[in-house]
Amino acid sequence: MDRDQVLSQQAVEAMIANGHTIVVFQDYILRLDSWLAKHPGGSLAILHMVGRDATDEITAYHSAATLRTMKAYRIGRKPAGLWINKTPPIRGGIFHTPEDSTRIVDDVPGDSSSDDTSDHSSPTPPTSRSPSVNGLELKDDFEGAVRRRLMAKGSDGPGEPSATSPAEYVDWAVQQGIEDGLRDYPSLDLAVQQDIVGKYRELHQRVVDEGLYDCPYQEYAKEMGRYSCLFIGSLVALHHEWYVTSAVLLGLFWHQIMFTAHDAGHRAITHIFAVDTLIGMFIADFCCGLSIGWWKSSHNVHHLVTNQPEHDPDIQNLPLFAISPSFFKSITSTYYDNFVIAWDAAADLLVPYQKYTYYVVMAIARFNLYVLSWLHVFSPKAPSLGHSKAWWIRPTEIAFMCCYWFLFGYCLLWRTLPTWTVRVVFVLVSHIVTMPLHVQINLSHWGMSTSDLGESESFAQRQLRTTMDVDCPAWLDFIHGGLQFQAVHHLFPRVPRHNLRRVQTLVKEFCQGTGIPYSILGFVDGNRKVLGRLQEVSDQLKMLVDCQKSMAESGECKLH
Repeated sequence: MDRDQVLSQQAVEAMIANGHTIVVFQDYILRLDSWLAKHPGGSLAILHMVGRDATDEITAYHSAATLRTMKAYRIGRKPAGLWINKTPPIRGGIFHTPEDSTRIVDDVPGDSSSDDTSDHSSPTPPTSRSPSVNGLELKDDFEGAVRRRLMAKGSDGPGEPSATSPAEYVDWAVQQGIEDGLRDYPSLDLAVQQDIVGKYRELHQRVVDEGLYDCPYQEYAKEMGRYSCLFIGSLVALHHEWYVTSAVLLGLFWHQIMFTAHDAGHRAITHIFAVDTLIGMFIADFCCGLSIGWWKSSHNVHHLVTNQPEHDPDIQNLPLFAISPSFFKSITSTYYDNFVIAWDAAADLLVPYQKYTYYVVMAIARFNLYVLSWLHVFSPKAPSLGHSKAWWIRPTEIAFMCCYWFLFGYCLLWRTLPTWTVRVVFVLVSHIVTMPLHVQINLSHWGMSTSDLGESESFAQRQLRTTMDVDCPAWLDFIHGGLQFQAVHHLFPRVPRHNLRRVQTLVKEFCQGTGIPYSILGFVDGNRKVLGRLQEVSDQLKMLVDCQKSMAESGECKLH
């Protein structure tokens, strides 16, 4: 095979139509069929890039040494000029071979001169079905009921939805988010987005030139001192039977040390796969009872398709929470193997009050992570499958998590604590203390856009549109653990967190030069924004319910 042959976009689309995994990187076409099952970051990270120029995504997530290995997967060069990104098949993109295109033209009745110039990668529009809210499914004059509700709220005019069914109202609500993104962010014109791409690559080179990928190990030495003090303090308090104090210090230990597990999961410490993986497993699995493999599996996808309801597992939280009206119609999750996350009676009950249950759920969220961790290590997503260099990951994770439960569950809870009351209090206190970590994780995304503006949007703009930074003084950085720089981190995920404050300065300059809004709020205001989003979606749901009731009372529709 001539790896320098120029492959047309039509030829590449035909290969994808035939089931090949094709990605564009720099000037080359890569065929990743044989690497798909071996990719340490999971197959989904690749599948979401099929048919796209993924140069920026690949560069952001891989070291220079790893990038050099990609030469082995080259099958040709891309044609000169811009590559037109296509919607990957996993997101509904449809690709055709030349024979298929000819057949499509031939099948068009009464139009022998039809020219097949449509974008065959565009997703097939989903079949709309009326959402079932509170057990009612509506089909008839929904527009009138919605209009009456809006007028009752004093809202009429251009902002009114043009909808004749609940499904269309949801589509209208989703469309408002898209229009907000188109209005507030730079144009999706190819020339504009290519200018952003060029400036982002210049920014990335500045990060490299300043040595900001280099790990400041002395800072991790300080971190180790803090972790050790918390853990030893918990043991000392336990020895003196100060059980609540011991539980608080243990919870703070878990809270703080997981920030380093996050760094290791992104290979931001040593940049060596095996070493950073072991660091992450020791912290997450052994010290905290959580699978770093599970976290990496979902987190890698989250970074690539941030805040997209059908694809980002971090916002797929029905029936507890919905941060987008897209969930009203039920969605099919690509992360959970096309599992339908249905809007059901539990969502009807819980979502209207999600603003009030948010912090309660965050307080006990750690218990759910235990379940997800064990489900992961026994699932096909476990990273040992198909990867000759990672065969040891699954058994090591299982061994480390078993050690955690032996030490925490048996030695501490069962053998050391005297009564069931003390055991329950100790577990609840130690786990609730970690609540700020769960709040921090959601803070930078749940209040931001959940709209998909299409494949022409650049990597940098998409990350800055869906991610927010949290403002805090430098002396408080250790409390946030680098997660306060989420927008910066999403642009440069392999940069060690102690260097992110410097990178933030460069990102602000980049945003000024490109016109991309840079979102940053204080911790309190950021929480208000998240609660505001939860309330906004609850209000949209209430609109649906009230309109159903109004229509039922006026006899304008049939109830099912």
